[in-house]
Amino acid sequence: MLQYALTRLAEFLPVLFLFLVLIFVIVHAAPGDPITYVYGPHVASAEALEQLRALYGLDEPLPAQFARYVWRLLHGDLGRSVIGGHPVLGVILTHIPPTLLLMGTATVLAVSSGVLFGALAAHRPHSMLDIALTVGSLLGYSLPTFLLGLLLIMLLSVTVPVFPTLGMTTLGAQYAGLRHVLDVLHHLVLPAIVLASWYLAIYARMTRVSLLAALREPYIATARAKGLSEVRVVFHHGLRNALLPVVTNLGLQLGSTITGGIITETLFAWPGMGYLTYTALLQRDYPLLIGIFLISSACVLLMNLMTDLAYAHLDPRIRF
Repeated sequence: MLQYALTRLAEFLPVLFLFLVLIFVIVHAAPGDPITYVYGPHVASAEALEQLRALYGLDEPLPAQFARYVWRLLHGDLGRSVIGGHPVLGVILTHIPPTLLLMGTATVLAVSSGVLFGALAAHRPHSMLDIALTVGSLLGYSLPTFLLGLLLIMLLSVTVPVFPTLGMTTLGAQYAGLRHVLDVLHHLVLPAIVLASWYLAIYARMTRVSLLAALREPYIATARAKGLSEVRVVFHHGLRNALLPVVTNLGLQLGSTITGGIITETLFAWPGMGYLTYTALLQRDYPLLIGIFLISSACVLLMNLMTDLAYAHLDPRIRF
C-alpha cells in the first residue's frame, strides 16, 4: 500500500504539469486582461496601458511568460496578484478556512443524511417511505443551487428574518469568543443547507441503488441464516459494500472543495475560495486564477489517491 501510494504521488507531477500548461493557456486566452480591468481605455491612454503591461510582463510571448512562471513556481513563488499586489499564496491561504468550514459542514450533512435516507429506502423498497425519499432526492437533485438559495433567502431572511443573507459574520460587529463562534454558525446555516442539498440527493440515490444490489448477494442470505438481526445485516454487512460508489463521489467532491462552492459562496457573499475565484475571473487576475486552479488540481489528484486507499480499506479484495 505504501509503495502504491508513493508511486501514485510520483505520477502526479507530470499530470500536474500538464494541468498547469492547460490552465495557463486557457486563462490567457480569455478576452481582456487585468490592466484593462483596473484602468481601462477611459482612464489611461493606450501608451500608458502598454507600459503597465510591460511592467507586469504581459507584453511578452506566452511561452516566455510560462517559462518565467514555472521558474518562480519551482522556488515556491505563485506570484503576486495583479489587482491587489499581495502574494497569491497568502491570498489563497486566507480564503481556504472559510471554504473548508462551509464545505466540511455541507459534506458531513450530505453524507450522513444521504446514506441514512438511502439505506432506509433500500431497506423498505417500494414502500411509502421509499417513494417519499426518492421523490425528495429527485427534487433536491433537479433544483438548481442558485434557485434554492434565492428561495431560502426570500423565505428565511426576507419574509421571516431568521438567518442573515450575506457574509460570514455580522457587518461591523466586534464579537469574540463564544459569541463570535455563534455568529459564524448563524451565517453558516443557509449556505450549508444549499450546498448540501444537491450532494445529499446524490448520496441518497447512490446508497439506495447500491444497497439494493448488495442485499441480493449470497453473503446477505448467509448472514440472515446465521440469525443476525436485520439491522446488523443491512447496516453492517450490506451497507459497507454499498458505500464504494459513495466513496468515489465523495472523493471527487472533496477534491473540488477549493472551488466547489462558487455559486453558493457568491450568492451568500461567503468569503471563501469560490467567491475569490469568481472575483478573480471578473478582474482577469491571471496569477491569482492560475494559483487557485493549480492548487485545486493538486487537491483533486490527492483526493483520487485517498479514494483508492479508502476502497482498499472498505473492500480488502481490492488490495490484490
